[in-house]
Amino acid sequence: MPYEVNGQTVACDEEGYITNLSDWTPELAAVIAQAEDIDMDDERWEVVNFLREYYDEYQIAPAVRVLIKAVKKSMGPEKGNNKYMYELFPYGPAKQACKIAGLPKPTGCV
Repeated sequence: MPYEVNGQTVACDEEGYITNLSDWTPELAAVIAQAEDIDMDDERWEVVNFLREYYDEYQIAPAVRVLIKAVKKSMGPEKGNNKYMYELFPYGPAKQACKIAGLPKPTGCV
């Protein structure tokens, strides 16, 4: 089911990941988050923006352990841990946050 944003239709795969990464906008992220029952706040935006920067640098969407380790290194242990990340993204920090960030499904995610 494609997403509708500002009168535009954005294609996605059967799991809700957008098919063209250049279609991503913050407005689209809010629509995807709403479909995922996530209220985007500053903490969630921080992770989404971190993921987009990570992807720009490494050209890969990190699996959850890699994501948490990278967040811990960048933002500190109070944010780089399973408990915090799962509070923000209960259906899987890497999987759900990457979807909202307009990135491909992380490798190793089922």
